[in-house]
Amino acid sequence: MAIVFTEIHPAESPEQLNTEWFILRNDGEKPLSTRNCNLVVSRKGSKKQSSLGTMDPGFSLAPGESVRVVTGNPGRKAHGSAPTDDIRNYNLFLAAPVLKGSGTILTVSLRQLSLASAEFSKEAKDGLAEASA
Repeated sequence: MAIVFTEIHPAESPEQLNTEWFILRNDGEKPLSTRNCNLVVSRKGSKKQSSLGTMDPGFSLAPGESVRVVTGNPGRKAHGSAPTDDIRNYNLFLAAPVLKGSGTILTVSLRQLSLASAEFSKEAKDGLAEASA
């Protein structure tokens, strides 16, 4: 399985949850389902992790396909509007922002296996901190 984060975008304001999102892409050769995958958030340098919940029903990604995972609820006007382009959106329906500034680490895992992980950096153009060697 080769799922990767390609972009992380913070919310324009704490209330605008539909403007906070990240993009996942399937770089593998086979389709991938995120059903029963967990989204976990942690901070760089901390062992404390917070599970945001299980993606159920989740979504399927064909090889080379991307999906934008949006924090907010599309039915709430107060959450703002998610981008509308050629990448489909998957909403988490959360009530608070996921990103807590630079150093926030997002991880998609299945049971105990980490499928993808990325660190947010507000200084980076795509929101992704450089990988440590």
